[in-house]
Amino acid sequence: MTCSIIAVVASRPLLRRAVVPLAAFAGVVVAGVAGFVLLGGVGVVEAAFWLVDLTSVELHFEGADGPETATKAYAVLVTVGLVVTGLWVGETALSAAFGGRMQEELRYMQTNRSIDELEDHVIICGYGMFGQTIAERVDGNGDGVVVIELDETEFERALGAGVLALQGDARREETLREAGIERARTLVTAVDDSNANIQTAITAGQIAPTVRLVVRVGDAMYEPLARRAGADEVIIPEVVSGEQVTESL
Repeated sequence: MTCSIIAVVASRPLLRRAVVPLAAFAGVVVAGVAGFVLLGGVGVVEAAFWLVDLTSVELHFEGADGPETATKAYAVLVTVGLVVTGLWVGETALSAAFGGRMQEELRYMQTNRSIDELEDHVIICGYGMFGQTIAERVDGNGDGVVVIELDETEFERALGAGVLALQGDARREETLREAGIERARTLVTAVDDSNANIQTAITAGQIAPTVRLVVRVGDAMYEPLARRAGADEVIIPEVVSGEQVTESL
């Protein structure tokens, strides 16, 4: 669970930027409460209340003995720390919003939510002409489609076409899991790189042994290797195109 959370944070720019200021703010809160408990001899709840109401410190020492001056000085330091770290958190949020990252994160969360609801869907790795054609046909049949694309331009093109898309390397286990490989019916490796497609098939087969693997290769010499990698079907676009042309002749 912890590893998965760390992986998500590492993959999202906004979350990476927010971790440090949020941690700093939380650290000031914890230090403030702990310091008030030690200096004022009060409970955790009352110490937490002192963070937002400094007048409570003065009222407390009207009827109790203790290091009043030191506690008040510490309270001022804690307040300054809360203001500074709070402004840091706010600046990060505003920067993300006006820099377009907020919209990107919202889109990412919405896409993940939609993918989590899919079952028996088709995952297409690569949104070049080959992958795009398959995605359009499958989507046109009413089946769920998720595209994995590493290239920024192709990724945006998939989103513009209304396709559920994730930006990442399909050879990575976490990317395939994010696309719902364990619930998918078929995985199509459509990248214009035979080695990458075979590597993706191997990873997918290890995670979801029952998923149907359709692997694209650029040459017949790769077909035996793709079969050994677990491919249920191997596609050589040039061969398929040649057969279609021959039939039309």
